[in-house]
Amino acid sequence: MSVVDYSQELSVVEGKPPLRSLDDLIAKPLEVKPDRKFYIALSVTLSMLGLFVIGLALTFWYGIGMWGNNNPVGWAFDIVNFVFWVGIGHAGTLISAILFLFRQKWRTGIARFAEGMTIFAVMTALLFPLIHVGRPWLDGWLLPYPNQHGVWTNFTSPLLWDVFAVSTYFAVSLIFWYVGLIPDFGSLRERATGKFKKIIYSTFSLGWRFSNRHWHHYEMVYLILAGFATPLVLSVHTIVSFDFAVSIIPGWHTTIFPPYFVAGAVFSGFAMVQNVLIAVRKIFNYEHIITVDTLEKMNKIMLVTGSMVGYAYAMEFFIAWYSGVQAETFTFFNRALGPYAWAYWIMVTCNVISPQLFWVKKIRRSVPVMFVIAIFVNVGMWFERFVIVVTSLSRDFLPSSWAYYTPTYVDFMILIGSFGFFFTWILLFTKALPVVSMAEVKAVVDGSQPSHEDH
Repeated sequence: MSVVDYSQELSVVEGKPPLRSLDDLIAKPLEVKPDRKFYIALSVTLSMLGLFVIGLALTFWYGIGMWGNNNPVGWAFDIVNFVFWVGIGHAGTLISAILFLFRQKWRTGIARFAEGMTIFAVMTALLFPLIHVGRPWLDGWLLPYPNQHGVWTNFTSPLLWDVFAVSTYFAVSLIFWYVGLIPDFGSLRERATGKFKKIIYSTFSLGWRFSNRHWHHYEMVYLILAGFATPLVLSVHTIVSFDFAVSIIPGWHTTIFPPYFVAGAVFSGFAMVQNVLIAVRKIFNYEHIITVDTLEKMNKIMLVTGSMVGYAYAMEFFIAWYSGVQAETFTFFNRALGPYAWAYWIMVTCNVISPQLFWVKKIRRSVPVMFVIAIFVNVGMWFERFVIVVTSLSRDFLPSSWAYYTPTYVDFMILIGSFGFFFTWILLFTKALPVVSMAEVKAVVDGSQPSHEDH
């Protein structure tokens, strides 16, 4: 990725940059050879991915015993990572679908990238249920189809609900992302100089010709998909929360989990989107497209959702006390004062206290500070899932079965490797596809629908 100041090419006429210059700016990273920084970043993410492969190889060869899971902590890093990555995937659809339905123009500069992150985050999340079963080569038996073994899935299990919810969310998000790319594939087809590139872009553009009929059909399909995706934002993490809420384990058996999980997912998703976007806008000189105003609006959403998460933390203690169930009350005081108190207070500090700094406008508009706070939020949201899963399982109804969970090096290899898997896809995305929607940005700049002449 050649870091060149393309913003100098954007001569402003009547306060608006020329539409062709916007095309040049957004498509330029795809048309130049990657530089050393790109290869260094890719080598780091591939090294992290290598740890993931080694961790999985040890797990498949020796079994789940390579992890720190014990009795009674049968769920640990694997489910924590699954819930964390599903949550990361929420912001993309929220930015794209819900803000599109509300006609929020500030989403245009960040929607494409957020949609891509949704796809990669859900891909990362889907790895963990597959490896958690211990025998991943038998995962096909989990699918609900008649087979000669007479094995049938348990439709009353929330784990199966996850399969349907997450797979539906992934399919709709992927189609939504691809449909949004079709006009840009048409633009890239017209710009392509090599025959191979032209064939690829022509294939994926599905015969796009920038005609009024094509724009009409495109907008109708995009609107319908946004309508499909919007309820999925609320339903997916609600169903993921049912993994816990429908159980009888103290600390899980509560009705606050569905809205609490949804708010937390949007919170962590926006933080991850913002972290990566800040790097992207710096590398590709997208400061005038991904503006500080846009980042500030994201900070406001993080402030709101962070406050909702903090309220849920407080309500959990009230619900436990009000229930009158001794085991429930003990669980929450054990989280704050017990052997995992260190994890609980990291969670509270990162998720509740750090976002409150966004009340100050100067901090809310400071790019370095918001970058650090977003990192804190992601750390805190991972620890939230850790606290929920591990503290409830490690001390349940029977004191005789209590045990302290300690992760092994294989657990950490898989955790680090999942980030390597995610960021490797992000890097490949930045070199293969435009990270900002050409058509949407030009429509906002021009104040009208893009036309063929604009290309």
